[in-house]
Amino acid sequence: MILAQQTSSGSPISLILLLALPVVFYLMMRSQRRKVAQQQAVQRAAEVGDEIMTTSGIFGTIVDEDEDRDTVEVEIAPGTRITMIRSGIARVVTDDDDDLDGEGDDDEVVDLGDADDTATETGNAEGPFRP
Repeated sequence: MILAQQTSSGSPISLILLLALPVVFYLMMRSQRRKVAQQQAVQRAAEVGDEIMTTSGIFGTIVDEDEDRDTVEVEIAPGTRITMIRSGIARVVTDDDDDLDGEGDDDEVVDLGDADDTATETGNAEGPFRP
């Protein structure tokens, strides 16, 4: 009696996924490397007099830099200066960023009403957000 060996070659979908997985990882890593390179270029390009935002969200102006230690001195308020490493710079603030504060925009005013009115409408005497 001869035993027939059964070979299973798997589905073509699993083969495609197996071959596509390294390509997807390569594209993701390439995108991440590009973002890191752009961020480093912004950090290197920042110079004395530039207004910056730090990675922790503090705004200030670069008043001095020490290239040997790779640090910058940032004035965050009149007479208040901090020394930080250059890699702590998140971005350089430009004049275009000043338009983001909402000045000059006609923002729609939303009337939230009185909290007591909302409480009586919902039937909750303790307030609108309490169960």
